[in-house]
Amino acid sequence: MKKVTNPRRVITKKPSHAASKNGGAGPRRLAGTDPRRVRTILAKLDDAYPSATCALEHQNTFQLLIATILSAQCTDVRVNQVTRSLFQKYPRPEDFAYANTQDLEADIRPTGFFRSKTKSIQGASKRIVEEFSGEVPRTMEQLLTLPGVARKTANVVLGTAFGIPSGIVVDTHVQRVAGRLDLTRNTDPKKIEQDLMQIIPREKWIIFAHQLIWHGRRVCQARKPRCLECNLERVCYSQDKVI
Repeated sequence: MKKVTNPRRVITKKPSHAASKNGGAGPRRLAGTDPRRVRTILAKLDDAYPSATCALEHQNTFQLLIATILSAQCTDVRVNQVTRSLFQKYPRPEDFAYANTQDLEADIRPTGFFRSKTKSIQGASKRIVEEFSGEVPRTMEQLLTLPGVARKTANVVLGTAFGIPSGIVVDTHVQRVAGRLDLTRNTDPKKIEQDLMQIIPREKWIIFAHQLIWHGRRVCQARKPRCLECNLERVCYSQDKVI
């Protein structure tokens, strides 16, 4: 493929209602959340990422919880680099719960926001040890009682560890790709999740989030989306499109 220099940014406008009624030039585009369009998007994601899953390395549910807390404002690659030695030093919830705070802060410092993350990790670990017999809860309601755990983290744990579709993970990639695909017009993660839950079949909630995350990392990147390589380009109405 020839290198594209100075790519032309093409702004694709959505057709007006009048144009749709009057049979304007070109085929009529389906509304962003039209069921037929959503099915097409899901099929294309399945073609591109049939085995998409969580990229955080873990050997058990508790490790997944800790890794997910560490992943806030940090790449999964960096988190995995840190947790390889971290989980050897702190193999059990008790080890995190009652660790020397300054030592733990130093151990997770490369992931950023290490003081607040240490507070969350130790708070969650103590509650798991003292209130849940050392086991990570299996319900959204109980997970949300853990310090530092919001819906995103809870959805990752429930979906990846237990296969329970309690919601849709919304991280920065899901937010960006879903917005560009016109599957939501909200910017608040909670509202985005609710929008997506209304149009995506429940049995697809878990893998759909992973697929959007993979797509956001590999193709639909924030600054330079690789639209020429995107198998969703024909159903994408984004004004960020570069072709």
